[in-house]
Amino acid sequence: MALTLEELARVCGAEVEGRPDCKINAVNTLKSAKEGDISFLSNRHYADVLSTTKASAVILTKDDLDKCPTNALVSSNPYLAYAKVANHLYPKTKCNGGINANVYIAATSRVHETAYISSNVSIGENVVIGKYTNIGPGCVIEDNVSIGNDCSLIANVTLCHDIVLGDDVTLHPGVVIGADGFGIAQTNGKWLKIPQIGSVNIMDDVEVGANSTIDRGAIEDTLIRRGVKIDNQVQIGHNVIIGEDTAIAGCTAIAGSVIIGKRCQIGGASAISGHIEITDDVIITGMSAVANSITTAGVYSSGIPITENKVWRRNVIRFKQLDQIIKKITKRLDER
Repeated sequence: MALTLEELARVCGAEVEGRPDCKINAVNTLKSAKEGDISFLSNRHYADVLSTTKASAVILTKDDLDKCPTNALVSSNPYLAYAKVANHLYPKTKCNGGINANVYIAATSRVHETAYISSNVSIGENVVIGKYTNIGPGCVIEDNVSIGNDCSLIANVTLCHDIVLGDDVTLHPGVVIGADGFGIAQTNGKWLKIPQIGSVNIMDDVEVGANSTIDRGAIEDTLIRRGVKIDNQVQIGHNVIIGEDTAIAGCTAIAGSVIIGKRCQIGGASAISGHIEITDDVIITGMSAVANSITTAGVYSSGIPITENKVWRRNVIRFKQLDQIIKKITKRLDER
């Protein structure tokens, strides 16, 4: 759908520089953009491409305006403005309702007439599916599951028994919600499985990326609060609680009974040990190992950045000797 630059400026709260009547019908990168496209500059790494872009308009800060060869939307936060523009140009469509012929739905389940059920879906007993929810192909929904309005299970999603989804929840292909948590007790060198009798409660406006898994609680429920965004291939253990508007990047592993606060950002490939708490407004950079609770908001990091192998080997050896070196220094200071 084509909109004027002036209309898009109202959508994202930006100021127009250039022709307010310029027509925009798509978003694109600075390098690939053509007439009718709008692009954005929020990363200085791409500043050199700005001067050669063929976009009809670019979203940028006032500092970059003099380098822009075309119309512009000036914003203090170009990336946020771009997100608002993209959502306006590509609105989410509501499903029209209907049930594919190749579907199993238990007689005790209730599917709203505006919901759409695609092919090869299995829906167990006492399931409730709300308005305008889309259940994609190959999904399995076990007994006593409640799914709210405007949800989207893209494809091959599994919801185990007694799961609760709020409104506007998106689950990407391969997501598994409510598999048993890793609860085992050792006895005489063998493992005894502990029944996982809790469930998973996912609140409104949550998105879970492809092949991510959220385990059911051991006794009480695993809880994902409103607005949480979870990337691909993330593992969330039993009884974890994640606070509102927290974002978790791909390949992160969160062990059981962790409590994460509101508005946190967890970098990719991070590992969080069980039974700890992370307060609100914490940023954990990628590939960090979190072994202890974090009680103060801020930015936290761990791990060793990549370096030349022979340098890395020397650093590892020195790290192993660090305790011994500290003891020697402490002893010498005590002797003085």
